[in-house]
Amino acid sequence: MKTFSFSAYDEKGIRSSGEVNAENIDLARHELAERKFLIVAINEKREILPRFEFFGTRNQVSSEEMGYLTAELSLLLNSGITIDKGLAVLRRSQTTPSMVALLDNLHESVRQGSSLAGAMSELDGIFSPLYINLVRLGESSGKLPEVFSRLSEDIKFQMELKRKVAQALVYPSIILGICILSIVFIFNYIVPQMSSLFESIDDIPFYTQLLLSMSDWMIRYQWMALFIIILVAAGLTASMRSPAGLKRLDNFLVQLPGMRRVVILVERIRFNTAIAMMLDSGVLIDRCLEMAVGSVRNENIAKVLGVAKERVKKGESLSDALRGSPIYPDFLISLIEIGEESGQLAPVFSEISNRSRRDFEAWVDRLTSMLEPLLILFMGAIVGGVVVVMLLSIISVNDMGI
Repeated sequence: MKTFSFSAYDEKGIRSSGEVNAENIDLARHELAERKFLIVAINEKREILPRFEFFGTRNQVSSEEMGYLTAELSLLLNSGITIDKGLAVLRRSQTTPSMVALLDNLHESVRQGSSLAGAMSELDGIFSPLYINLVRLGESSGKLPEVFSRLSEDIKFQMELKRKVAQALVYPSIILGICILSIVFIFNYIVPQMSSLFESIDDIPFYTQLLLSMSDWMIRYQWMALFIIILVAAGLTASMRSPAGLKRLDNFLVQLPGMRRVVILVERIRFNTAIAMMLDSGVLIDRCLEMAVGSVRNENIAKVLGVAKERVKKGESLSDALRGSPIYPDFLISLIEIGEESGQLAPVFSEISNRSRRDFEAWVDRLTSMLEPLLILFMGAIVGGVVVVMLLSIISVNDMGI
């Protein structure tokens, strides 16, 4: 028995959607006809094949695959190719199971009469609500190539930023790894060999006793400690994949010294990028605010922006409604006021988004440039401290021998 999702009109002319179980699509159409539905679109509901991950499975494609899909659809649609042919072309070039299944679903749904946005909405968790809404607006306005171009640019920015951060962390990570390996080597091999020097001494210095105790603890419990670290890391990784876990992370980051500004900057990028793309697609500002609020992850900031959305719906100006929001300082509010007066809000929100992106990139550069010397100092302090204690212990033994 297969499951088919459908969109149809009932006897009273009311459009509805749902699911029906049948052996094949013809029997599903027959059952709906007996229920006096006028079918608009019907297609088989399929699941995306899971991809293997170290801590479980998921049904989402990666950000790199999503960026590839969006960029290629933008290129094909700008070349005049229809959406169903574009999906078929992309399907033939894919080898990963998740992308094959994704494109199969989209192509089959579109071929059977469903809109692209409708086909995307049936794949739970693959496309964000904002992504689907923009595609739907692009289909209704005839600006689908432009929408995919903007989405491609936004995904490309996110991917480049992640790649930049990952590349910047390579060298500090190597330093940290060398530091950890050095400590493990010292406590597992060097210090135990030194312990024979102190067996015949009753009153050894406290720092020597501390060094020997730490070495003994590591030899006894290091594998248990490693297991606990892996277990905690796995739990945190699984927690961060859930909406509740992401909210807890956002609330925790806001409370960290110096991180509140970064969280606000990230939310400003999300919110303003979403509004700029929707305004370019011809969406009214109240509707833009409603959908853009959904792209904000921080719960407190989303609540404030939700209140601003309601104030705009009641007739208040956009600049007044957003005044006092944590993501809009006075200078940005002034830019929005100018945009309202000139009727050019889309360029204003694009400029705010671009400025925020540059500020965030500058913060990432500063952070990654600071990590290297900080880790070197950390490694020097730990390894150097152990070496100094070892030398002092040897000197104390010689003094006692004298």
